[in-house]
Amino acid sequence: MKVRTLILVFSMVLVISPGTSMNRVQDRVPAFDRTDACTDIVVGRAASADGSVITSHTGCCEECRVHVVPARTYPPGAMAPVYYGLQDVRKPLEEYGKIIGYIPQAEKTYAYFHTGYSHMNEHQLAIGESTLSQRDELKTDINTGKQIMSIEMAQVFALQRCRTARNAIRLITSLVDEYGFLPSCGPESEALCIADPEEAWVLEVFSVGPEWDPESGEPGAIWAAQRVPDDHIAVVPNWSIIKEIDLSRPDEFMASKNYMQVAVDHGWYDPESGRPFIWQEAYSPYPREWAVSRFWLFFTRFAPSFKEWPDKSLKTPHTGYDAYHQYLEPLSTYPFSVKPDRKVSVRDVIEFQRSVFEGTIYDMTADIDWFLPDGRGGVKKSPLATPFPTRDMRELLDITWRRMVSRGGYGMVAQLRSWLPAAVGGVYWFYLDNQYVSTYVPIYAGVQEIAASYKTYNPDEFSEDSARWAIDFVDNLLYLRWQEAVKDLKKVRDPLEEGFFTDMPEVEAKVLALIKEDPDKAKAYLTDYTRKSMEKTIRMYKDLRNFLITKYTNNKLGL
Repeated sequence: MKVRTLILVFSMVLVISPGTSMNRVQDRVPAFDRTDACTDIVVGRAASADGSVITSHTGCCEECRVHVVPARTYPPGAMAPVYYGLQDVRKPLEEYGKIIGYIPQAEKTYAYFHTGYSHMNEHQLAIGESTLSQRDELKTDINTGKQIMSIEMAQVFALQRCRTARNAIRLITSLVDEYGFLPSCGPESEALCIADPEEAWVLEVFSVGPEWDPESGEPGAIWAAQRVPDDHIAVVPNWSIIKEIDLSRPDEFMASKNYMQVAVDHGWYDPESGRPFIWQEAYSPYPREWAVSRFWLFFTRFAPSFKEWPDKSLKTPHTGYDAYHQYLEPLSTYPFSVKPDRKVSVRDVIEFQRSVFEGTIYDMTADIDWFLPDGRGGVKKSPLATPFPTRDMRELLDITWRRMVSRGGYGMVAQLRSWLPAAVGGVYWFYLDNQYVSTYVPIYAGVQEIAASYKTYNPDEFSEDSARWAIDFVDNLLYLRWQEAVKDLKKVRDPLEEGFFTDMPEVEAKVLALIKEDPDKAKAYLTDYTRKSMEKTIRMYKDLRNFLITKYTNNKLGL
């Protein structure tokens, strides 16, 4: 193996040499084809209601178990394993999958919160992930190429080694250039919404096909990054959002050396055409409704005055059927980012994450098959109408499936605040299962341990000890009489969640006082507060479960 020197720039400058990095496992490994899909929202510090930088992630994979991986030190020359299978929830909690290679280990790593897609570390570096579509010619997977660096593995390395968004981008891109970007969802491309308390960036990474060889000297990925202006917000709805790239403005753009050339080589862009190079057009296939619909929802929600957006409001239950008159706006309609009409809060982001297209042509509860005679010559919506009809329900009622923002899995909103010590400045608002039903619980960056129920989940076996199962139980019971039962959920869930926000000033004042006395005591206090918040949340779902089955048992539903 040719020995090359890889310089990884992060908060401490570290020079490492890959050497034996490509000890590739040759047996075939199943690729992960995730059915969930992600929506990421980014808010610049001047666009947020409190001056924080916000990034977020919804619809993550099944591996929702969250645990703290502590900071560690390693001897010179140590090697770090590269894992494939971080998304696999069926492995033991602190096992991370099959080792498919190695890279040089950092001498010191930072503590971070580990899940299938890891989100935040102890220094308020936070990363949201959203899978993108890419052209077929670029696709590869673990069984067809020599690439070894999945995006979730690169996230882990960044959270272990970096303090800032820029350094995380430099590290992640050096890893995918050197070791090859290995798609693990699809085989599609990826976007990362990377933020620290000062700024936020969107990094998009496309693969280079199965023919790439690490010995070629060519980059193992195509990538570009763009900074979200401080007074702007952005959304990544499983689609590329970067358009023109201006590398003469390094404070706003970064890109791989091949960012344009691959498109030229494939005939996707002609430099002699006189047309600008549009990254989004060059590497993405034809747009899909499941992305365009979320672009539309986001921009019309947060920046309604920015331009005259297409009207997709629901006029009658039949409006969604009228495909002849529906808008098919081009992706160029939607900018990379926008200045919102008003400042955006963490709770605004949470509210958007729970969106189900209510009142729009994409509203699945508005399908005409949900309506029945009201006994007075009119119609009424069935109490069973749900924004989450199962596949069997959609087939029975002939309901068109729509990809909503709200979806199962797990996810988060990361609130990053520069004016506070990192331990208390970073808040990882974490939910399990479907965010429409779930509760967002605050996990502060200084937390040292997670409640046991949030570290327990086996999708193949129900457990009373699992937080996700407790929430999923309620989610399933809502189907007994959704329209009424969801009101019962909100009656108990919303005050609990509101209480977490209301408690913040008191909790944080206590922590700041403890930091002056003893930082370890402050972290212990935060850990205890998070544990109690999680336990309180799960008690609420178990009590609600008992209430719902009693109120809506089929013995009372006119059998």
